[in-house]
Amino acid sequence: MAVTTTDHTVPHVSTVPATAGQNVELFVREHDGTPPGPHADRKAVLMLHGRSIPTLAAYDLQHTSYAWGEALARAGYDVFMMDLQGSGLSPRPRMEDPCNVGPNEQSAVNPPLSGPRTASYPFVLTDSQSDQDELATVVDFILSTRDVAKVALIGWSAAAFAMGPYAVGNPGKVESLFLLAPIFPPLGPSNPPTLPVPGFPTHVLTPTGFERAWTNEVHCVDQREPDMVGVVWGALMDIDPIGRTWGRVDPSTGKPVGASRFRNFVTWGWNNTTAGQGGVLGGGVPVLIVHGEFDRTANTTPPSSNPALDFHVPALYDAITGTHKILVTVKCASHQMPWEVQHKNLQNLSKHWLDQGDVDGQTSGRFEMDENGDITPAP
Repeated sequence: MAVTTTDHTVPHVSTVPATAGQNVELFVREHDGTPPGPHADRKAVLMLHGRSIPTLAAYDLQHTSYAWGEALARAGYDVFMMDLQGSGLSPRPRMEDPCNVGPNEQSAVNPPLSGPRTASYPFVLTDSQSDQDELATVVDFILSTRDVAKVALIGWSAAAFAMGPYAVGNPGKVESLFLLAPIFPPLGPSNPPTLPVPGFPTHVLTPTGFERAWTNEVHCVDQREPDMVGVVWGALMDIDPIGRTWGRVDPSTGKPVGASRFRNFVTWGWNNTTAGQGGVLGGGVPVLIVHGEFDRTANTTPPSSNPALDFHVPALYDAITGTHKILVTVKCASHQMPWEVQHKNLQNLSKHWLDQGDVDGQTSGRFEMDENGDITPAP
């Protein structure tokens, strides 16, 4: 299937406290694999990234078969991938100043700061409401320009904080919800804090920290290809011209190793109450939840005493009150499944879901998927 790729800048009136009321442009990449001719059966898909990995590294990794968005487009879908403010190629307000990096991470900037510095913008950058507002803008852009009645949503990790509540509040615009490794605090806060929240706007991910966190969830011999850490890190540096000039200098190259900048954000309104509200999820909006058996990012182990930081994927399945809901646990997979050997099975699972709205012919239940892509009921 031929795929047409277009990069959009979607106009949006910012609700991020640092730029509230300003006109900004959100980055959206489109891979359109819709067959030529009348588009009465066009299906639009919107993919949203998580907390620290922007969309082009998450869904459009240009390495062998890892570009999930392209894979869906080749299956005949019109696929959109967006960056929220504070991530990737969308605006990153206040994030260019090294003093706005978290105090415990300032050694990763270049040149390293001597001791903690006071942030020039001493607040958390984005929040649940601003994320949902940006998601809503892009959904409306798709609905108005692509002649579709609804949009299928795919979100990875912390994308659930925006996509879950948005789907609950806008079921008439959402065809289905596919959540990979969703961050879900069952007893998390329901109400917003006073905004802006004191703090800092910028986190940074270092190559050492990135590799360590991923490796901690790798427990199968062939779970990922040997070079994948470097491949993904290279993609992160390609879309962060400031971050790639930060970090310690590698003596072998004489160049900085880089630091990937991502937003600090505050969340609320995504918990047992929201997930079960009105029976929307699993009712008017079918839901497929997928996570890796070794994922300790979306499954807090041991449990946290802070309800806002205590995450459990199976608890989301339990909280959804509608019956059209499925939970799939993927063997030999971590939180970073789209970059692991199981990525093709993940892509195929998402294609089948978008086409049929079921898993192995079932519209409810808990299942496991092995390394061959075979799906069986969970024990």
